[in-house]
Amino acid sequence: MSNFFILIAEDDADDRFLLKTAFEEKGYQEKVEFVENGVELINFLSDIALKPNGDRYLPGFILLDLNMPKKDGREVLKEIKQHPDFKKIPIIVFTTTKNENEIKRCYELGANTYIVKPISFDALLRVIEDIRNYWLNTASVPA
Repeated sequence: MSNFFILIAEDDADDRFLLKTAFEEKGYQEKVEFVENGVELINFLSDIALKPNGDRYLPGFILLDLNMPKKDGREVLKEIKQHPDFKKIPIIVFTTTKNENEIKRCYELGANTYIVKPISFDALLRVIEDIRNYWLNTASVPA
């Protein structure tokens, strides 16, 4: 799976640190890239999506926070899922929002999964392992 990387859109520095630590502690080999808002996420995807030789280099999945500055997760989700090259990237909404209407809205916008951020670090380790194993080892995603 070394040809994959994981992209995390998270504006909170503490959450980025915890996620980075969780991936490191698990010993995963995939590169983990961080962006801090929706504008950075779209720019990052646009910059890396198409290599000069025509190869595509897209993340194995995106962990997407909803409440970010500049362009929030809902706007980004809609934009990605309408983009011909990006729409197949699995997007896991990873947020503190537990609102039923919000969950429904995210699925309507094209989210592949919606996960409420765990409270403890141990729970975060389990969730990261489950997400990674499912999207990189179990699920069939188009190349």
